[in-house]
Amino acid sequence: MGRIYRLLKRGNYADRIGTGTAIYLAAVLEYLSAEILELAGKAAWEKKKTRILPRHIQLAVRNDDELNKLLSCVTIAQGGVMPTILSQLLPKKTSRDAVPSQEKGGSQ
Repeated sequence: MGRIYRLLKRGNYADRIGTGTAIYLAAVLEYLSAEILELAGKAAWEKKKTRILPRHIQLAVRNDDELNKLLSCVTIAQGGVMPTILSQLLPKKTSRDAVPSQEKGGSQ
């Protein structure tokens, strides 16, 4: 908290900075880091890894709507990209796929 207060004073963000400002900012930073680490830990656990890698942080941030919006302009080094398949590359649905299996067999 003392370090945050010192950085706020030196940064010239405002003429006056209250003592509660550093406490509040420290709490917000702690909450955000805990949220990201919790989601990244779950991503690592799903991949059967015991160590959180930048890839797990990337997956955690991009799969969460609020964190993705907050960190939309952030590049995570060694994070990779999100796995997606373009809709143009997926096979097209035909009318034959939509017919139920009972009607295919007919009445014999």
